Amino acid sequence: MIRKAEASDIKECVKVIREGFKTVADELDITPENAPRFTAFATTEERLLYQLADENRHMYVHTDDGNITGYCSLLLLESGGCELNNLCVLPAYRHGGIGAKLLEYAFEAARELGCSRMEIGIVEENRVLRRWYEGFGFVHTGVKKFEFFPFTCGYMEKKL
Repeated sequence: MIRKAEASDIKECVKVIREGFKTVADELDITPENAPRFTAFATTEERLLYQLADENRHMYVHTDDGNITGYCSLLLLESGGCELNNLCVLPAYRHGGIGAKLLEYAFEAARELGCSRMEIGIVEENRVLRRWYEGFGFVHTGVKKFEFFPFTCGYMEKKL
């Protein structure tokens, strides 16, 4: 089941995000030392609570037997689009379609919020993830290299 996240879910959401992004970190040798701002290491309860309350992010969770197994959020942009953030699934629950369900749910939620397009940033070197998003109609729009990351950030967009 997918539903809106509530403040009481934040602690479990942090766990899901950290565990979900940690597998990417491990695969690409991203560590707290070389990328302390990477999602797997930088996500905290305080940060998510701020995003929920002060940024008014729309947060969604996938649950299985009452446990949160997947997460994503939408940030509305002034340009009429939205940014999809932190789409992730706990490793033990992957390859069962949860990520696709969350993404489709996010598309519908974004449309209902009046968004005309969805943007996302990914680790460019994660070719599997890029192909996965392309399978849902995202197109690659560019890359940017930040000094504080040992990887390149890739950007994608989908018209809604």
